[in-house]
This record gives sequence, C-alpha cells and structure tokens, in this order.
Amino acid sequence: MAKKVNLLVFSGDYDKAFAALMIANGARNNGMEVSMFFAFWGLFLLRDPERVDNDAKTTYEQMLGAVTPKGPEDLGLSRMNFMGIGKALMKDMMEEDDAPSLTRLFEGARKRDVKFCACKLSMEVMGFKKGELIPEVEVMDVTQYLNDATQADLQLFI
Repeated sequence: MAKKVNLLVFSGDYDKAFAALMIANGARNNGMEVSMFFAFWGLFLLRDPERVDNDAKTTYEQMLGAVTPKGPEDLGLSRMNFMGIGKALMKDMMEEDDAPSLTRLFEGARKRDVKFCACKLSMEVMGFKKGELIPEVEVMDVTQYLNDATQADLQLFI
C-alpha cells in the first residue's frame, strides 16, 4: 500500500508555496499519494488569473480580489520581498542553479495527479468562487479535510 502525504497550505508566499510543491512532487515521484489542502492565503496559489468573477461579490470581496495575487507567479516572498525586487533576485538565483520555477512545480503537481483541495470556509470568507480556481480543485469542509489528514502517514503545515 502506498504511503500518503497531506499538506495544509496556509501561506500565500512564493517561497513557502515552492517548498510545499517541492515536497508534493517529490512524494509523487516516490510513489506516494499526495493531497494538498489550501486555506486562506494559500488559496491564492489556486487562483486562475483568467477566471476572475466579480458577479455577486460584496464590495469588500471585490476589493480583496483586486489587490491580492492571482496565481503562482503573483505571490511575493515571505521575507525580503522589497516590493518584488527580492523575488526577482531569488528567481534569477534559482534560474542560475537550474531550479524549477514555481509555475513549473505547480504544473508538475497537476500532471502527477496531486489532489488539490480548497477550504470551503476560507473560500466563503475571502469571496472566492470555485469557478475562479483551477478546474481540478475539490472544495471541502474541515471535517472532510480531517478525515483525509488522519489517513495520511505524514501531515505537514506550510
């Protein structure tokens, strides 16, 4: 029976999302089942920039949507972002070391059938609609997440 990894992604920072996706891809490459549960700021990674929908959103939800990241490449660094300069330097350094981009890791996880789950309550609070996220996202509540997490051999919070 294959081992199972469960990642709870709470952060919307580029470097933390990078770490989560590195672990997810590594686990899949080792034959492990992987599920990722995205809550609050972590949901920004799942946003599809081409599918923003402001219909039936409150003014606050529209404002939040306008000023927050839309997809992986819009995420900033957790430290030393310096209005995007730090992230640009980090990406240059990563490229020099032939490290994959966040987008490449994200697409790799999608191709490797990593299970992407979005927190229902976080989506409601932040005003996200399922149609604004990548198509393969499953929306689940905390009970469903806990059932998934307790069946995993390894649980990580990022």
